[in-house]
Amino acid sequence: MKKLFDSIKQIFIMKSNNAFLKELVLLLIIVFISVNATCQDKVSSAAHRDSKIEKKDRKKRKYKLPDIDLSHWSVTTPELNKKGSAMNIEPPEILNYAKDERLIPYMYNDSTDGSLVFYSFPSDATTANTKYTRSELREQMVPGDNNTNWTFAQGGYMKGELAMESVSRDADGKYHKVIIMQIHGRLTNEQRDLIGQKDNNAPPILKIYWENGKIRVKTKVLKNLNATGEQLLHEDAWDDDNGFNFEQEVGFRKFMLEVKVSDGKMVVILNGYEYKVYEDINMRKWGVFENYFKAGNYFQSRDEGAFARVKYYELKVTH
Repeated sequence: MKKLFDSIKQIFIMKSNNAFLKELVLLLIIVFISVNATCQDKVSSAAHRDSKIEKKDRKKRKYKLPDIDLSHWSVTTPELNKKGSAMNIEPPEILNYAKDERLIPYMYNDSTDGSLVFYSFPSDATTANTKYTRSELREQMVPGDNNTNWTFAQGGYMKGELAMESVSRDADGKYHKVIIMQIHGRLTNEQRDLIGQKDNNAPPILKIYWENGKIRVKTKVLKNLNATGEQLLHEDAWDDDNGFNFEQEVGFRKFMLEVKVSDGKMVVILNGYEYKVYEDINMRKWGVFENYFKAGNYFQSRDEGAFARVKYYELKVTH
């Protein structure tokens, strides 16, 4: 453009004695200046637009991470380990879950919304006393140690913010059930030896389900309320209660669950205002057991092709 302007200028100087040519050249100069200014405006506008897009892209690229400290949790996945059992990863290895090839398919960050996703499906990687698989965290008060747990007298509190991301349906069109939180009982080594049991497993006193978009709670009750001492330690001394359904429908939206445990009492709270309180002889006698919290995706189906993905945004435990 500059060369063209210089050429027109030279012609104007050479032909300045010709009035017609002088006017023509002057007109060309004015047109040139106008076109050049328009081009500059377009370049400036394009640069400004590109700058705005770049800033917007930078905002989109901001990563969010879940508010979860995994230093006191182990995780079990639907994959088999080298010994043919369900894969279990403990601290400190679990802290590297985002890069651990064993965990990436089943426990991974969704940085778009700051969640930790737990994925599970039916596989051969089941654990003791169940036919179902899980991608589920297990509380460890001492990292890497399952032998240090807590009693109701000592108390405990778990709070989780979570959502069901996706889940398959059964043949009747109903969504498959998923256990999203638990309190599991555990025998001490002395109790285990006293009743001659081969492992430390005791029943779960609390199971919280996501079931067809609502939250359902199940707990344990004694078959014989007069049972005492060693009788309480046997799994067959306990039965399932009838269950409780919260009125709220959470669907696939984010929701909050809290579990508060104290001596002889257990409270489950949904979204801060709907409560279920357990405070009776069953809770008092449950105090014989040690316990630990669980959270994640304990998938309750063996249907072919079934699956579920549960998102946790926040998970906190205190004692």
